[in-house]
Amino acid sequence: MPARQANGPPGVRTSGDFVELTEDVSSSPLWNHDLAPTTIASRTWSTYHIAALWIGMSVVITTYTLASGLMQQGMTWWQALVTILLGNAIVLVPMILNAHAGTKYGVSFPVLCRAAFGVRGANGPAILRAIVACGWFGIQTWIGALALQALIVALWRGWDTLPGSIWISFAIFWAIQVAIIVKGLEGIKLLEAWSAPLLLGGGALLLWWAVANGGGLMHILAEAPKLRQERTPFWTLFPAALTANVGYWATLSLNIPDFTRYAQSQRSQALGQALGLPATMTAFAFLGVAVTSATIVIFGEAIWDPVALIARIGSPMVVVLGALVILAAQITTNMAANVVSPANDFSSLAPRKISYVSGGLITAALGIAMMPWKLYADAAAYIFTWLIGYSSLMGAIGGVLIADYWILRKKELSLPDLFKLDGRYRYGNGINANALVALVLAILPVVPGFVRAATTPGGIVADPSLLDHLYTYAWFVTFGLSAAIYLILMRGRSR
Repeated sequence: MPARQANGPPGVRTSGDFVELTEDVSSSPLWNHDLAPTTIASRTWSTYHIAALWIGMSVVITTYTLASGLMQQGMTWWQALVTILLGNAIVLVPMILNAHAGTKYGVSFPVLCRAAFGVRGANGPAILRAIVACGWFGIQTWIGALALQALIVALWRGWDTLPGSIWISFAIFWAIQVAIIVKGLEGIKLLEAWSAPLLLGGGALLLWWAVANGGGLMHILAEAPKLRQERTPFWTLFPAALTANVGYWATLSLNIPDFTRYAQSQRSQALGQALGLPATMTAFAFLGVAVTSATIVIFGEAIWDPVALIARIGSPMVVVLGALVILAAQITTNMAANVVSPANDFSSLAPRKISYVSGGLITAALGIAMMPWKLYADAAAYIFTWLIGYSSLMGAIGGVLIADYWILRKKELSLPDLFKLDGRYRYGNGINANALVALVLAILPVVPGFVRAATTPGGIVADPSLLDHLYTYAWFVTFGLSAAIYLILMRGRSR
């Protein structure tokens, strides 16, 4: 093992830009095996693994339908794609910035939060992040259940006449994921690495089917305007749509250290994310537009749900293979995006009592309690209420974390103190009140707009007020405000 650098900080070993914990803090109530920093030897995820992680998370039905949802509200297909690309390019910036600490110190998101929010106060943002993940877990599980339902019907025609068959499919798909949760985190690395080529291949085959049967790519794209159900002007729609696309991955921009703590280098995490996120999201959203437009030509109506599409194609073999690819897509996304973080977050509440696996099981249970079939039922509400609404929370947390790590502490943390009740991150009784004040004050301006959007059909408010405009830029507003307020409140405080 590399020796500790001369004059280096106590309790750690450094190697290049890596910091490894050497002090024994395992007796701390803030420590358990799952939350412990990764060793330098265990940081083995290459650029490919990080890129494959993003491909596995991006190739999913909610990405496929994202552009269609924007087009239903009034965008053209290319406007929708540009909006998606821009949103993902923007969210990539905080993604890479927050990932830095995970790679350098080997810490997960809830542990990183302790530096800014205090060793006890970190539970606040961790649980806010976890609740959002539970909602996402439920949504992806419900979509996976619809695909499983289509698969079973293709094999057994009488299945859909069975009372409660969809709920049985939901229970089966939920149970499959619970079984994977019990296997732990290393299985997710292998799952993503092997699934990425399968998912890209399945998407390519679906696009080939659309182009071959729809009369060519340009012909099917000419049908795309028929997907528009509303005529909302682009510049009226764009701010909220852009924020929604930033919000789509705003959760991962926080808990990306949960994965980059295993990265081989800062270059691996940054390049892997840059290669895997914006391009895959945009390409798969384009796939959704092209295939949905092709259904107008082929079937005479727009079928924007790929689960319904594979059932409509009719061939049992196509239905079975298509459903299996969709099931794989839902599982890879759910395991990586919506289980790892809340499992760690719930574990951080009581490290001695809640393990990673226990936290994952809590996530699976709450995912059902949040009734995901209602969250996903309305495309407009899904984009303009669900995505934008929680993006305001994620933006506020992200602003505090980035301001604390990059500006206040200049990327220098005391790794042992992140696990000590009486260390430098104790603040007042383990809570940094300044961070919580910044969080709350940053969110307040967007609350009225959220209330109006949540109570307005379609989520788009006619004659919006200033507060409504603030809400449409929710992530940007809360991110900037929380960072500024936090730095002002922490003026003069030593690192």
